Amino acid sequence: MSKTESSLRLCLIEDDEIMGESLCQLFRLEGFAVDWCRTAAAGAAAIGAHRYSLVVSDIRLPDRNGGDLFLELKETQPWLPPFLFMTAFGTIDRAVELLKAGAADYVTKPFDVDVLVQKVRGLAEGYGAVRDGGDDTLGVSPAMRRIAESIPRLARHATALLITGESGAGKEHVAKLFHRHAIGEAGEFVAVNCASIPESLMEAELFGYERGAFTGAIKAKRGYFEQAHQGTLFLDEIGEMPLSMQAKMLRVLQDQRLTRLGGEKAITSDFRLVCATHRDLRAMVDAGQFREDLYYRIHVIQLRIPPLRERPEDIRWFVRHFVEEFNRAHAGEQRRLDPRTEQALLHYAWPGNVRELRHAVERACILSSGPLLGAEAFFGGGIDGEVAQPLESESLSEYLMGCERDYLSLILERHGGHMTHAAEALGITRKTLWEKLRRLGIKAKGEP
Repeated sequence: MSKTESSLRLCLIEDDEIMGESLCQLFRLEGFAVDWCRTAAAGAAAIGAHRYSLVVSDIRLPDRNGGDLFLELKETQPWLPPFLFMTAFGTIDRAVELLKAGAADYVTKPFDVDVLVQKVRGLAEGYGAVRDGGDDTLGVSPAMRRIAESIPRLARHATALLITGESGAGKEHVAKLFHRHAIGEAGEFVAVNCASIPESLMEAELFGYERGAFTGAIKAKRGYFEQAHQGTLFLDEIGEMPLSMQAKMLRVLQDQRLTRLGGEKAITSDFRLVCATHRDLRAMVDAGQFREDLYYRIHVIQLRIPPLRERPEDIRWFVRHFVEEFNRAHAGEQRRLDPRTEQALLHYAWPGNVRELRHAVERACILSSGPLLGAEAFFGGGIDGEVAQPLESESLSEYLMGCERDYLSLILERHGGHMTHAAEALGITRKTLWEKLRRLGIKAKGEP
């Protein structure tokens, strides 16, 4: 049982004793905590009293329709968990109405147990992490989980850390997490963007200065090195630091001592150092643009933050996280993500990474005319001018097949068309994936 699974709690609303008992046993064997409610009223009371990661509900319940329960709760509950509906063939039309109203997903009876478990795990981990994850949460993708798991160990031993990755990928967030584990609340986290400081002022900003050190120095000022004493100094965009400044910085890192401009007394500053860059420092060293000795001094431990396009699980997670942030800040203007919009977001490359995604979600929440966030709320005319919205004339099967076709095509593309790797990423067998591709008319790599 993983730590993530064991911390997730499901609410099951099912009146059938045999079905309910079987599902409880299944989910508990999969590592989830389960509360079983046999009526809609009991489900509503449980949802009001607990914070669930997911609600799995039948549509037909003895006291009222499960869909009506969902529609009522989403208007009254500020922390409504996602709903996964179980439906028979005769209530499929109702299921698609609920999807368009903001429900997370549905399965039809009799359902494939593997498919049900896959959907439950994906929704519970994604939405559960949004609700339960604190400032330490970096994402739900395997890559970001590995980084998050390594931070406490690094914080115990490492005094220097180099974080690389594209702009907006979350390097400063990782640096702050390292600081919290290494120093805690007692020490300062001093963040410096090396690209934003003019070269003529960099020495004064980093080392500080005494009164009268230069024209305009009317009083002494502590520099960033000194401010970070007993804390963490975060040098963002370290690759932009001038070579002349690199030599002076290297001496401070080696001796843990500095002298203010215009001063004579050496000052001791003991701090953890975290550097970040989107540039290839090794290539800069080879080109004579970055000091080799400084490179080896800061390159003790390196963490690479993958771009957002390489971790689609985090695109979903961050969208939901940012929407939840908006909903908490604006209780009277609750927003929900249209399921089809999620596919459009997965198709976008997000060159600005998490920073761009946050701004896109914030803009969509502000500009949306209603509670449901469609693709036009994020992209205006949609990605490449097309709005990825379900048509009014689309049947349920056409709507869902479109979502599934888009997602499978994306996963295949990310894995170079290799069936085995794509199946592993999806959590299904190669045979099941092959059958889905044939049904949806998708050609796998090497297929004529």
